[in-house]
Amino acid sequence: MMKHYTRPSVGRCIRSEVRFCGGLTVGEERKKMLTKFETKSNRVKGLSFHSKRPWILASLHSGVIQLWDYRMGTLIDRFDEHDGPVRGVHFHMSQPLFVSGGDDYKIKVWNYKLHRCLFTLLGHLDYIRTVQFHHEHPWIVSASDDQTIRIWNWQSRTCISVLTGHNHYVMCASFHPKEDLVVSASLDQTVRVWDISSLKKKTASPVDDILRLSQMNSDLFGGVDAIVKYVLEGHDRGVNWAAFHPTLPLIVSGADDRQVKLWRMNDTKAWEVDTLRGHMNNVSCVMFHSKQDIIISNSEDKSIRIWDGTKRTGLQTFRREHDRFWILAVHPEMNVLAAGHDSGMIVFKLERERPAFAVSGDSLFYAKDRFLKYYDFSTQRESQALTIRRPGSTTLNQSPRTLSYSPTENAVLICSDVDGGSYELYVIPKDSIGRGDSSQEAKKGLGSSAIFVARNRFAVLDKGNNQVLIKNLKNEVVKKSGLPVPTDAIFYAGTGNLLCRSEDRVVIFDLQQRLVLGDLQTPFVRYVVWSNDMESVALLSKHTIVIANKKLVLQCTLHETIRVKSGAWDDNGVFIYTTLNHIKYCLPNGDSGIIRTLDVPIYMTKVSGNTIFCLDRDGKTKTIVIDATEYIFKLSLLWKRYDHVMSMIRNSQLCGEAMIAYLQQKGFPEVALHFVKDEKTRFKLALESGNIQIAVASAKEIDDKDHWYRLGVEALRQGNAGIVEYAYQRTKNFERLSFLYLINGNLEKLSKMLKIAEVKNDVMGQFHNALYLGDIQERVKILENAGHLPLAYITASVHGLKDVAERLASELGDDVPPLPEGKEPSLLMPPAPVTCGGDWPLLRVMKGIFDGGLDSIGRGAVDEEEEDAGGDWGEDLDVVDVDGLQNGDVTEILEYGEVAEENEEEEGGWDLEDLELPPEVDTPKASGGARSSIFVAPTPGMPVSQIWIQKSSLAAEHAAAGNFDTAMRLLSRQLGIRNFAPLKSMFLDLHTGSHSYLRAFSSAPVVSLAIERGWNESASPNVRCPPALVFNFSQLDEKLKAGYKATTAGKLTEALRLFLGILHTIPLIVVESRREVDEVKELIIISKEYVLGLQMEIKRREIKDDMVRQQELAAYFTHCNLQTPHLRLALQTAMIVCSRAKNWATASNFARRLLETNPTNENQAKMARQVLQAAERNMTDAAQLNYDFRNPFVTCGATYVPIYSGQKGVSCPYCTARFVPSQEGQLCTVCDLAVVGADASGLLCSPSQIR
Repeated sequence: MMKHYTRPSVGRCIRSEVRFCGGLTVGEERKKMLTKFETKSNRVKGLSFHSKRPWILASLHSGVIQLWDYRMGTLIDRFDEHDGPVRGVHFHMSQPLFVSGGDDYKIKVWNYKLHRCLFTLLGHLDYIRTVQFHHEHPWIVSASDDQTIRIWNWQSRTCISVLTGHNHYVMCASFHPKEDLVVSASLDQTVRVWDISSLKKKTASPVDDILRLSQMNSDLFGGVDAIVKYVLEGHDRGVNWAAFHPTLPLIVSGADDRQVKLWRMNDTKAWEVDTLRGHMNNVSCVMFHSKQDIIISNSEDKSIRIWDGTKRTGLQTFRREHDRFWILAVHPEMNVLAAGHDSGMIVFKLERERPAFAVSGDSLFYAKDRFLKYYDFSTQRESQALTIRRPGSTTLNQSPRTLSYSPTENAVLICSDVDGGSYELYVIPKDSIGRGDSSQEAKKGLGSSAIFVARNRFAVLDKGNNQVLIKNLKNEVVKKSGLPVPTDAIFYAGTGNLLCRSEDRVVIFDLQQRLVLGDLQTPFVRYVVWSNDMESVALLSKHTIVIANKKLVLQCTLHETIRVKSGAWDDNGVFIYTTLNHIKYCLPNGDSGIIRTLDVPIYMTKVSGNTIFCLDRDGKTKTIVIDATEYIFKLSLLWKRYDHVMSMIRNSQLCGEAMIAYLQQKGFPEVALHFVKDEKTRFKLALESGNIQIAVASAKEIDDKDHWYRLGVEALRQGNAGIVEYAYQRTKNFERLSFLYLINGNLEKLSKMLKIAEVKNDVMGQFHNALYLGDIQERVKILENAGHLPLAYITASVHGLKDVAERLASELGDDVPPLPEGKEPSLLMPPAPVTCGGDWPLLRVMKGIFDGGLDSIGRGAVDEEEEDAGGDWGEDLDVVDVDGLQNGDVTEILEYGEVAEENEEEEGGWDLEDLELPPEVDTPKASGGARSSIFVAPTPGMPVSQIWIQKSSLAAEHAAAGNFDTAMRLLSRQLGIRNFAPLKSMFLDLHTGSHSYLRAFSSAPVVSLAIERGWNESASPNVRCPPALVFNFSQLDEKLKAGYKATTAGKLTEALRLFLGILHTIPLIVVESRREVDEVKELIIISKEYVLGLQMEIKRREIKDDMVRQQELAAYFTHCNLQTPHLRLALQTAMIVCSRAKNWATASNFARRLLETNPTNENQAKMARQVLQAAERNMTDAAQLNYDFRNPFVTCGATYVPIYSGQKGVSCPYCTARFVPSQEGQLCTVCDLAVVGADASGLLCSPSQIR
């Protein structure tokens, strides 16, 4: 139906029910679109790029506006206030604003920082098609189905002009990027250009706007602010889009006549230049590229077409399978485009922007435009080496892709995608560098990759035959060599060696000996960067960096959420790399961090000291100075260069939470201590490093009860009784003080604590202290004063205080409690202390590498005070106050303090804070002196279980260490496992099986001992082996045999339990060699096949009344990958079931397959031949089955229906069972562990996979 006669919004806006189910397919050129970001949503009708940030607005047919970060791939915000489809949306150039227009006749202006709509502009009488901000003035232009274009002042919030003249829906309107013009397109088959210069001359103050509005209302169609300059006629149908060229006097338009037209204009007239034909349906949108001479159009024919703006010919076509395109957006400053379609939008590029370059020593060669350029790193001077002859390209992406350089021959190989992959060989004359006028005819050849492998030899990849051709500089083949793996690209790997890339691995291949020198499984590798000494290599994937040595032995792997762009090695063996928005570093042990952020992506060429040399997307050389202090510091710690560490601590401004956390994690809390000014953090680090003196100083600064308590706990652990006493005093913890004096045997201070309890009228405190002292008379006195006369009498009688007992008996009268007869009383006396008085004996520990050297840094003043104190940590905490009082001398305290109750109104009871302690002797100190060693408590070692999990990425070892949480996270990431219930008992078995427990004596805690795998008596005590595991591969082998046996015997439930047990155990198995890893993976497939088959057979036996379903299940069972004896049983069962149901044609197929297995059981063979004979007489099926043995299929693990070759399906990431698409996100019914269709990195069951 033509939209001249029907409203297009009805005819064209019915949402397609076909969902996106395939990427963009390319037309005749077979080129890939460089898709950077893709969304799935309702139909996208409007798009707008932010000019500075990597953001894009998408307005949807559902009425929602989405704000996406296309670099991160995340939805930032959504705005949902329009009623009905939103067809137009646009970002402001400088303000945090965007404007939207929809089918509710409303224009809304939003502030994305405030996350809300600021105001609504009303005036249009029909759907609004497009909206746009002016680049300079506070104006918005809008196009509407009411046949008008309106210009609004968004500051005064009024309409300042109405442009009338179109006599059908106005499909779009936009401002000229520089001049005072507006272009509009309408279904009246015209494109109009409007002159709005008179509008600009008028003032834009709100008062004038209101006056103008009243004039406009008087004569709605008589406005003279904007006049029609040109009317462009030439389209045969309604025009959907028109756009200005960013710099030239050109206009491009697209219409329902399926044509794209190019128009030129001058001051007086405009005329049609050319027509671009090729679209098969209505052209929805068309635009000029902001940087290149290219036109981009999209259409309802589900395609995007790229046109050469000069030659006016088609360059490329991208197609979707099911989605019509509606809108295009071109980034104003970058080579990024976006297109909206029926089920979402895509952000894409037309060409790669990474310049091809090669580094050799101090030289950089790179291709820019049509020139090979040379850059000297030492002088930082750039010059032109020679001109590259480029043919007139008929498609995009034909710029140089890789570049290889031979320094001895001064030769350059340039590879590009021309002719499906080709190379050009240039020899640069020595005297031509700098002159730039040299040009030569290149030696050319076909090949997707070409690199120099020796001084005058280069290798060219022949993908079709999976071989490399070795050629000389005359471009002659001198040797051919087959490759060990299917290879799609080759990289340099040292003289005579190639690094071959396949889909999921890389290998180093020696061309001379034809040997594989190294093999490593990796994600798809895009770039390879060798260190200067060729000892290490970085393999860069889209989101992964793999560091390996020259034999491809894995050293570490880094995962990035943002795309990795480039990298280079610095002189210290640190890999510096860039993502889209950061420069980062990776240490040899896998630690990484951010050096700085980037505004635009760069491509690193070399790192020298603190300088990064790089190329930008325009092919310009740049230098960036970085601060390398952080990673050099971490590297020095890693290499144990403690002199460097000390120097850097003294001279650099290293600080921050991340650095402190790093030092703590790596076991250097004493180093972290010297970075920290915050007292709470200092206190925590001091306790961690056992530095009790700094902990005391920080606790005094904080003066918080909790910190004093923690200090007391640590001091007690170290045996520093003086500090414990001081901490308890500061918190007024009298119960703990009394107990401390008890275990120290300090009876003198215990008696003082008794007096203090009396002063504070603390009856329980008095009784406890009397009990600790063994003072019977005091206990009787306390009980008597508290009114507990029976208890006082019993205590006095038992302990032989007859006089007191008689007196109490007389007071009690008839209430004298009876004493037990025949029992011999014993005295309750305090035990003798193990050590009397002073501190516990400490180990003699040499000063650590950082002790002393760091003492002068950070908190120097406190340390000097503490050194002056001197003295031993004595029996008492002899802290003298200003009057010469000794701490704890209660007699003196009572004289000066609050002895009697009548003083309680003035003071609040006995308070230790009343002691004014002089600063020079306010805390007990460690003995000082200029000795080479000091007495300090040894810092606790790292628990073995923590060492296990630090060194391992194997889930079984984390479970053995008792770290179930990380074990589950590893299994979830590696295998997509979500249901851990079947694994619970195994987790517990692993943990208990890797530990043994010793009890020294009854009052001591149980000692846990780690049991290590592969331990022997000659092993070093400082080197920890991995944990011993209760599950091993040989056990699974036994289970497999038992499963086979049960299957043969027909014990299907038992067999199913055994095979499921294998599947549940494999995630917690650890093997040593790569060969065993392959065997484990093979065992998963075997177990999966049997579990699926047995589940179907058990279900078949449960079905009694549905013969068709019975036959189908029996048939599917025969297509499981079973051992031959079991396959014969399955075929025999299927044959019998189908024969009974008179499905002779199907039964004969099973009989034939059974005979092909050469059955050893004569009864099986005889029965099969009988079925064949019966079938030959009647080769028909009584019932139609969902089964076609001619078409290869796998069976869905949940619904038990066939998924034929070519049909869509999803897999379990662990057991690889296949399912119909509707099962995605459900728990796998085969392994009962993983989620169907989940992302997973793959099984990790051996240290050899990690090295």
